[in-house]
Amino acid sequence: MRASFQKNWKLYLIEGWALGIFMIAASTVVILLEHPEFYLTDIIPSALIRRILIALAMGLTAISLIYSPWGKLSGAHMNPAVTLANYQLNRITLADTIWYIIFQCMGSVVAMLLYSFLFKSFLSYPTVNFVVTQPGSSGIFAAAFAEFLMAFIMFLMVLISSNSKYAAYTGYFAGILVFLFIGLEAPISGMSINPARSLGSAFSSGMWHSFWIYIIAPVAGMQAAAFGYRRWYFNKMGECKTMDCFMSGEENNNKIYHVWRWSQRKKDGSVALMHED
Repeated sequence: MRASFQKNWKLYLIEGWALGIFMIAASTVVILLEHPEFYLTDIIPSALIRRILIALAMGLTAISLIYSPWGKLSGAHMNPAVTLANYQLNRITLADTIWYIIFQCMGSVVAMLLYSFLFKSFLSYPTVNFVVTQPGSSGIFAAAFAEFLMAFIMFLMVLISSNSKYAAYTGYFAGILVFLFIGLEAPISGMSINPARSLGSAFSSGMWHSFWIYIIAPVAGMQAAAFGYRRWYFNKMGECKTMDCFMSGEENNNKIYHVWRWSQRKKDGSVALMHED
């Protein structure tokens, strides 16, 4: 653990930074579109259209973070459920997994506490409500199933896309799914699929109602996608010692959703894949 931190601490900071930026962006967009002081609720009276605009903004934010220079260095997981699924597939070490999750949670919590300290009157307004993710009128079981299903679809897409000739567009596909999920599903569960994202809102607001959903369902969904993809691959292609045999992305020139060593960045701007035994 200590050796991994000394070697990859910059990558861990990037993960915290990325999720922190995502939380700040989400809070800002929701405040602008839902707080009456900015008059957009009068200009755009339709709650559906406002939600679609929020979805569009967050989809573009996700894409920007994934393809940012720092995002490419860390792999832009920004989500403990993504990191744990990658660990199941041997794409990240246990030590890196633990540190990634710690910094993802810290990034979300610190960003929301700072935002709350500076703009609490805006963030605490009922229509903004610290951008907390809570079950809608359909209930907790519908919310849990929706979170599971969205997480499953998201990570399965990542696996299929990042191991195909369309690998370079995986981040765009992820952003499109974020847009669709927020636009269509948010009334059911609030659309999280990210334990750290929900943690930041819950911690800053003190609202922990049904918080277990946003830990268990996203992790279970992405674990199921990883397990299913792994079994499918083994049945189709045969056993290999580790998922690195085909998940490295090198055959498909994939530089998205991988952990990169900061120190291995080359002068020409390219980076080498991290392998640790």
